[in-house]
Amino acid sequence: MNNTNKVIIIDDDQAIIEALTEMLELEGFQISSYLSADKAISTLNHQTAAVILSDVRMPKMDGLSLLARIQTLDSELPVILMSGHGDIPMAIEAMKEGAYDFLEKPLQPALLINQLQRAVEKRQLVLENRKLKQNIAQQTGLEALIIGESAAIKSIRQHISSLAQANIDTIIYGETGCGKDVVARALHQFSLRNKGRFIAINCGGISESLIESELFGHEAGAFTGANKRHIGKIEAANGGTLFLDEIETMPLPAQIKLLRVLQERTIERVGSTLPIPVELTVIAASKDNLAQLGEEGKFRKDLFYRLNVASLTIPPLRDRPEDILPLFHHYAHKAAEHFSRPLPLITSAYLEYLIQHPWPGNVRELKNAADRFVLGISETSLASIKREDDSNGSYEERMEQFERHIIEEGLRVTNGQLNEAAELLDMSRKTLYRKMKKHQLDKQHFKAFEDEGQE
Repeated sequence: MNNTNKVIIIDDDQAIIEALTEMLELEGFQISSYLSADKAISTLNHQTAAVILSDVRMPKMDGLSLLARIQTLDSELPVILMSGHGDIPMAIEAMKEGAYDFLEKPLQPALLINQLQRAVEKRQLVLENRKLKQNIAQQTGLEALIIGESAAIKSIRQHISSLAQANIDTIIYGETGCGKDVVARALHQFSLRNKGRFIAINCGGISESLIESELFGHEAGAFTGANKRHIGKIEAANGGTLFLDEIETMPLPAQIKLLRVLQERTIERVGSTLPIPVELTVIAASKDNLAQLGEEGKFRKDLFYRLNVASLTIPPLRDRPEDILPLFHHYAHKAAEHFSRPLPLITSAYLEYLIQHPWPGNVRELKNAADRFVLGISETSLASIKREDDSNGSYEERMEQFERHIIEEGLRVTNGQLNEAAELLDMSRKTLYRKMKKHQLDKQHFKAFEDEGQE
């Protein structure tokens, strides 16, 4: 982010300019000064990295006229007006016309410095916001898929470029919601196997009794209920990429069979002894350290070593704050397109809030926040977390409150339409229904809510 601390002082009294300059430079501000507003405004543009501190009572162009000119030039350029005449109606008018603040002379140094610091921070966020929007429009290739400006993300992009061309099995580590599936898809898309299919399977979402059939397929009659031949995920990924998410949850018997596939590049459907050759790249993802799980006997060491030809680690979002705003812009633009809504103005206050939030749900939580922002939900999950952290109750109770609040938001904004609410909340309809039942929520209430709001 731009770290400029520049203040442009405009006053027709040279003594006041000199006194303000001396005081503010001691506080670390960079000062430019002008005795007339018309000379100052000729130096301003849409990218001016500064804030304006201007007197009101000046010849030719007064402070209010200057404010009006700046509003047409850049309405987000902060202007702080100062007057020694105690003109309250003028102050009210200035604030209505878009002034950042109105201060009465003689100026109180602490108040002036505080307001200038806040105005500078606001301007920095606005310029960063504009830069990010421009960067998004210009992104192509890998940068358009793996979003971020942090050193960690830049390194991941470099590794993806190298690994994708090698078509080697890879482990991706990272907390839940940090974007392991996005990295896996990028490895496939930029690989020599990108003409083949990208097949993803969540190992934690399949019961132990079905996972072998899902992975390896089965022949008709292989077990009770197997009425016809089923092609497994590995065979379906032949010629492409197989992505095994949450591989740490895979049952040990399935791990043994997967190891054989990786070693021999052949599979046998359940109920068959006929080997089927497969050529594919296997990408595994885990939120846990597989090497440590191997030492604890919870994951096969030989499978770990076979998969661990290469590995990537995605840091949590809280450890790479430089990526918060680029990611939010990316997902906000996608949400606006998906929901056919105009992209709302992203205020500097909201941007600052995004940066300060710890994002325990990582990129997935950020994406949901972008969806809600575009849909116009004012009370976002961010505010809920902040409020509930300060409330009484155990951790479990606060999490229950938070979950209920988020589901209520989703149902409210979708007018009780379960399919739309499930999509917005990034969960299956079945999961949404189960959580609604747990919290005793009725979709009909949310349909009535919207009807009442329109009366």
